[in-house]
Order: sequence, then C-alpha cells, then structure tokens
Amino acid sequence: MNEDPRRAVVQVIARLGRETQLHLDERYRHFRITDGIIIATSVLLVILAVFNVYYVRVLYEDFNGIVTSMDSMHDRLRGIDTDMSDITAQMGAFDEHIDHMKLIHANMRTLADIMPSIRTNMDSITGNMAGIEQSMALVGEGMGVIDQRVYLMTGGVATMRQNVRQIARPFGTMGTFLP
Repeated sequence: MNEDPRRAVVQVIARLGRETQLHLDERYRHFRITDGIIIATSVLLVILAVFNVYYVRVLYEDFNGIVTSMDSMHDRLRGIDTDMSDITAQMGAFDEHIDHMKLIHANMRTLADIMPSIRTNMDSITGNMAGIEQSMALVGEGMGVIDQRVYLMTGGVATMRQNVRQIARPFGTMGTFLP
C-alpha cells in the first residue's frame, strides 16, 4: 500500500491548525486573566486614592486645629506675661514697704526702752520682719526670673505657631479641591 503524499501534508496542516487553535485559546485565557488583574488593581488604586484624599483632608483639619490652639496658647501666654509684669511691679512696691520696717524697728527699740514688759515681744517681731524682708527679696527675684521665662516661652510658642502655619500652608492649598 502506497500512501498518498498529500495525506501527510493534510495531517501536518490539520495538526498545525489544532496547535494554533490551542495556542489561540490559551492566549485568550491569559488575556482574560490579565484583564481581571488590571481591573482589580485599578479598583484597589481608586479605593486607596479615596482614602488618601480623606486622610489629607483630616490632616489639614488637624493642622488647622493645632494652629488655632497655638494661637490661643500664644494669646494666653501674653496675658500671663502682662500679669507677671504687674506682679513684679507689685513686689517692688512691697519691697519698698519692707524697707520702711527698718524705721518701725527703730521705733520699737525706743518703745522697748520705755516699756520693758513689751520688749521681748517686739524683738521677736523684729526678727520675724527681717526674715520676711529676706523672703520677700527672694520672692521678688523669683518673680523676675518667672517673668523672663514666661517671656521666653511666649517667643517659643510664637515660633512654633509660625512653623506649624508653614507646614499647614501646603495642605491649605489642597483643601480648596478636597471634598
């Protein structure tokens, strides 16, 4: 039996057609998988973008709250600085009054000579006044130090407020198109 040479060619072409169809089917399946992955990735990216916009908006609002708090703190520290200046001035006047205690002490000595029965009590008062004078001098110095520190704190808060404003400024420009 002799085989027809055309039959071998037909078989090869048929086999080639089947292989080509299998390859096309596999390619189509891979395209569908790739399309699904692209769609899923796109959906995830859109969801992440929405959350990012939301978080930027929240961060912008938080920065505004921080700046408002710092403004309030700065204003209150200015008030404290003014109050501390007033207290320091009052302590100076009080210190002047304490200086008058020396005259009172001299007069007490005279009374002690006149009234010996009161002398021990007056000496005790004199000693207490000297202690009060020393204590008031220390309190006056302490108030001066507190006044300086409140002034330095006011400057620090002003600097912090300015820095937070500079940080919040870029978020403020983004806030015009955020939901």
